[in-house]
Amino acid sequence: MTLFSVQSVGVSYGGVHALSDVTLQVEEGQLVGLIGPNGAGKTTFVDAVSGLVNARGRVELDGQDLTPLPPHARARRGLARTFQSSELFEDLTVAENLQVTAERPPWWTALGETFGRRTPPASAVSDSLAALGLHDLADSSAHELSQGQRKLVGVARALAARPRLICLDEPAAGLDTTESSELGLRLRAVADAGTALLLIDHDMGLVMGICDHVVVLEFGKVIASGPPAQVRNDPAVITAYLGASAVQPSSTPETS
Repeated sequence: MTLFSVQSVGVSYGGVHALSDVTLQVEEGQLVGLIGPNGAGKTTFVDAVSGLVNARGRVELDGQDLTPLPPHARARRGLARTFQSSELFEDLTVAENLQVTAERPPWWTALGETFGRRTPPASAVSDSLAALGLHDLADSSAHELSQGQRKLVGVARALAARPRLICLDEPAAGLDTTESSELGLRLRAVADAGTALLLIDHDMGLVMGICDHVVVLEFGKVIASGPPAQVRNDPAVITAYLGASAVQPSSTPETS
């Protein structure tokens, strides 16, 4: 069943078309990869569907039209996202960072906390910590975390809002091979548990290894879409990443 549907989304800056008629779908519990060379329009796409930039086209989640809604309203409908930089609240613990998105307390709760009556962590916080393997770091300050741990906390914070779909903007950037592999296992588990993911990343091993479906952008347009094995061998994709010579058979020199 289709959960997230993007139809003919386009973004222009003056005469420059950053995105042109991009269409894709994400099914319930599916992990979809969105890849492409630098400048292909991947982050612009996430900005467009989350409402951070003006865009043409239509964005639907759970059959609801999100197109006219501002970013905060789209988030409340269940569309979450992460950003390339791991912007955490440095003076808060890991659990407190998650609690920021997990709860929308009424004014009297906020007033009580002002006078020292702290609300116990929501179950969404505990569940998200468990899903990303962060329980042992729950009481650690954000400034104490490694880069890999910060990335996991960023994903967990989005998950704590109990969204229907999370758009992940290069979560593996800056991670080493081991950290990237650990992240991949965690993301696959999140999707298998029922939260759909749209993953943008340059780590081809990560994307091809964990995604159910992959969409490829080049110059703001979709040039390929399908299962990882199919996309990996698509001549248009090989050309986009490696150049035209990569798909042209080498000529055999004549022998006399």
